[in-house]
Amino acid sequence: MELEAVLMLANSSTLIVCMVLKFPQIVTVIAAKNAWGLSVRSLVLELVGFLVFLTYQTYYEYPLATYLEYPILIAQDAILLMCILFFNGNIGTALPYAMLFIVGWRLLTIHRLIIDLAMNLSTYISALSKYAQLQSLWKAQNSDQVNALTWSFAIYTTCMRVFTTLMTTQDTAVIIRYVVMCLLNIWVLMTIIYYRKTGKKEE
Repeated sequence: MELEAVLMLANSSTLIVCMVLKFPQIVTVIAAKNAWGLSVRSLVLELVGFLVFLTYQTYYEYPLATYLEYPILIAQDAILLMCILFFNGNIGTALPYAMLFIVGWRLLTIHRLIIDLAMNLSTYISALSKYAQLQSLWKAQNSDQVNALTWSFAIYTTCMRVFTTLMTTQDTAVIIRYVVMCLLNIWVLMTIIYYRKTGKKEE
């Protein structure tokens, strides 16, 4: 019974954090009216990874509580992508992105082999999204527009999902994905903090 209560708390807290995960970043971009240091490529790859993961979980009818946050994360990523494209002057590319996502999502469910392969690739794709964000930070050498709270939230949710997956489905591919994402989220957060500190020293 205690384990069930802990699992419920982990699932609930993950969902609550994910409901606001991207809002600090969205607010930061809107307030600054620019997206300097943020990577469109990173966000698009993250969206692809989220869509594949959500489709995989629903395809195999895993417990809803273990992935309920993904529709929320996808919606927040879509809003953030629109903000970045708008402030970068590329809002016209939003429609092609949307069409590609819809077509790709439909193709995933054609056959079990496709969704299984896509799930294995999604870990690689999501890892590339984090690396693309790191590249943007390294290039800009500035993390003022990249919100540290958003990445802290991401670390918490991936840690919780490692735990909940171990306690429920024990799907190895899912566990590996969350562990890799957690480590990369920590790397991004450390990079943000590093550039904040170096920026203050220069002042």
